[in-house]
Amino acid sequence: MGQKTHPTGFRVGIIQPWASTWFAKIKEYGQFVAEDAKIRKFVKKKLYTAGVSKILIARKAQNTTITVVTAKPGIVVGRGGQGIEELKQDVSKHIGKPVIINVVEVARIDVDAQLVAEAIAQQLEKRVAFRRAMKQAMQRSMRAGAQGIKVMVSGRLGGAEIARSEWAKEGRIPLQTLRADVDFGFTEADTIMGKIGVKVWIFKGVLMPGEKADQNIKAKNEKGGSDKGMRRPKRNRAASTESAAE
Repeated sequence: MGQKTHPTGFRVGIIQPWASTWFAKIKEYGQFVAEDAKIRKFVKKKLYTAGVSKILIARKAQNTTITVVTAKPGIVVGRGGQGIEELKQDVSKHIGKPVIINVVEVARIDVDAQLVAEAIAQQLEKRVAFRRAMKQAMQRSMRAGAQGIKVMVSGRLGGAEIARSEWAKEGRIPLQTLRADVDFGFTEADTIMGKIGVKVWIFKGVLMPGEKADQNIKAKNEKGGSDKGMRRPKRNRAASTESAAE
């Protein structure tokens, strides 16, 4: 049995926000938790090809707002907003109450752990060698600005009769540092030989007090990337002394 702590749950309330934000009475709490799981399972299955990273749920009064963080917002929205209207009707029918759906684009696909895990799983389903799929995903993430990545696959790797786990790591993954922005993703690949689990940890940088981990929402800066966790360039001492003298 593994003794690992879930990286996201470990940091919730410190640098990670809650995926569901609402307040409920004791009698309603269990219903809301079950409803959240039902919504996430339904939306994820319906929009699997759109590359859904996160599904955020917020409840205020009688309104239920669902925010879909996806790599391909065009697939979700559809032509003229037709896709999002269909999704809204389907979800409302599924849970029996009206909902509001917002679509948000992922800032950087290659540093989103869930999307990286799903990309590896899709390659495994296409019979790509697991070591090759892992190595390529790690290289893409490191080039995209990740400070560290770890990938683990478990199951009947390469069609072996006995299931095993193999992992690869590049950079550093400080799992016990609460200020470290570590993103975690998990999915399963359905192969002919059975299911293969894929886990991905991506370290994006250390956050300073008061900062919150990004929700992989499209970055505000023009480059489309976040500068969190990156060291600031050192100022030239000679230039600073000259400016002070002036």
